[in-house]
Amino acid sequence: MSFRIIRNDITKVKADAIVNTASPHVRIGSGVDTAIYNAAGRDELFAAREKIGEIERGDAVISPAFNLDAKYIIHAVGTWWNGGPESEIELLKNCYDNTLLLAYKYGCESIAFPLLSTGNYGFPRKLGMEIAVDAFTRFLEEHEMEIILVVFEEDTLKISGELGEAVQSFIDNDYVEARNEDEYGLEREADTPNARKSIKVDLNNSLDNVIQDIYKETFASRLRELIAKKGLKNSEVYAAANIRKQYFSKLLNDQVKPSKEKVLALAVGLKLNINEAEELLQFAGYAFSPISQTDQVVKYFIEHEDYNVLKIDIVLFDYGLDPLSN
Repeated sequence: MSFRIIRNDITKVKADAIVNTASPHVRIGSGVDTAIYNAAGRDELFAAREKIGEIERGDAVISPAFNLDAKYIIHAVGTWWNGGPESEIELLKNCYDNTLLLAYKYGCESIAFPLLSTGNYGFPRKLGMEIAVDAFTRFLEEHEMEIILVVFEEDTLKISGELGEAVQSFIDNDYVEARNEDEYGLEREADTPNARKSIKVDLNNSLDNVIQDIYKETFASRLRELIAKKGLKNSEVYAAANIRKQYFSKLLNDQVKPSKEKVLALAVGLKLNINEAEELLQFAGYAFSPISQTDQVVKYFIEHEDYNVLKIDIVLFDYGLDPLSN
């Protein structure tokens, strides 16, 4: 499984398939459609499009990529947003699903998408983003492919919309509380004895016993224990965490030390609560930091039980932060 979001001109992205926001009619539209025709070779691509003919909304068809650094162009036809009563949501879901399945059918190992229907078609950006994330997540649970979400224009960078605003409010409030605790000794609710387990050290124990207790369980053994406790398959965990199968195998066998970002991604993939996530971080030698925006973004999603690493990566992208999937 692999998902990443980048800022680039989609015509300059190297991928097996480039997704074009096509018109249902045989004509060259505006925006991404025009850019792809110009970069691929206007006459050659339009001749191929004429052979295809009309395309139903929610459907996708494939053609050669001509001068693009790709094998194929997939012409995906989204839908106008008219408030929701005309099956717009279902049509956009079908558009993503049909595009991904077509790429898989043609043996593509990578595919580059724009955010469909959120430009001239007027689809609400937050809703369009959620439909895309849901489609990518479902597809990657069953298939191996690199999915690249490409944003280009300045005003499309904040693609998380209202979700990003809610996360920002959470971060601001949590930062203020953390500062109050540091400066005035005020205890935050999350730090009360009922909400957080404390680690107590028996001073009567010998140093050897304390060290033995610390090292009797490794990160790998704790990870295996959590997978069993949650009743999950290994494939479900690495897919949900957006971690490659080979790297996940090394984690399970103590062959690699995970970065903090990977541990956070695993906490989300395992659907841990805050206390469980803190404990998993400790096993890897990390901790949540009140002054880390990345940590606070992840805490927001965990506390709201929204366990989707792809969505988290999009919010992190909006903040100019590195994704968990790096």
